[in-house]
Amino acid sequence: MQKIISLFFKVFRRLYGFIRKFIHVLYTNILCYCNNVTFSKITSNGIPYVSIARSGTCTIGTDFKMNNGLLGNPIGRPQKCVLFVGENAAIIIGNHVGISATAIVAHERITIGDYVKIGGGVCIYDTDFHSLNPAERTASNTDKKNKKTAAVLIENHVFIGAHSTILKGVTVGENAIIGACSLVSKSIPANEIWAGNPARFIKKITNV
Repeated sequence: MQKIISLFFKVFRRLYGFIRKFIHVLYTNILCYCNNVTFSKITSNGIPYVSIARSGTCTIGTDFKMNNGLLGNPIGRPQKCVLFVGENAAIIIGNHVGISATAIVAHERITIGDYVKIGGGVCIYDTDFHSLNPAERTASNTDKKNKKTAAVLIENHVFIGAHSTILKGVTVGENAIIGACSLVSKSIPANEIWAGNPARFIKKITNV
């Protein structure tokens, strides 16, 4: 009896998953369209959070895949994917990029190349969000006005490990690998592995 119930459950779960994914993809495409995102093909498990300012731009290449929450990539610390673009800022994502429970927040410019894999829970910020001057932080207008921003560039074929954070002004070179739970506050050359908090050089990648 248990085997029969288990088989029925698996068939039901697969059918439910197919229907659910169809709805998620449809809703995500509508959400992106209504936020003036320029995109080709988006596949989504779950529904992301998308917020693009009127003067902001978000461009996504073909074959973009995202997993939201526990769907598709249940490795812990689940959240919706976040695509946030502030005033006069931009997010540009290349072709064949995959993200899971990832927050990409642009107050200036974040560029992601082709064939980039971004692990679960990764955060990419091009801003400090607040002024570093304590006197300026006491008032919201001076705090916002004096926050620091600097563009982020992630080049082709980069792999960013789960729960890492990429901070403003960073360039991650082609083929680079960032170990899980790393804090990246300075640029990483191409064909190198970095990890840690703060991220440090581990070794060269030789099989490229």
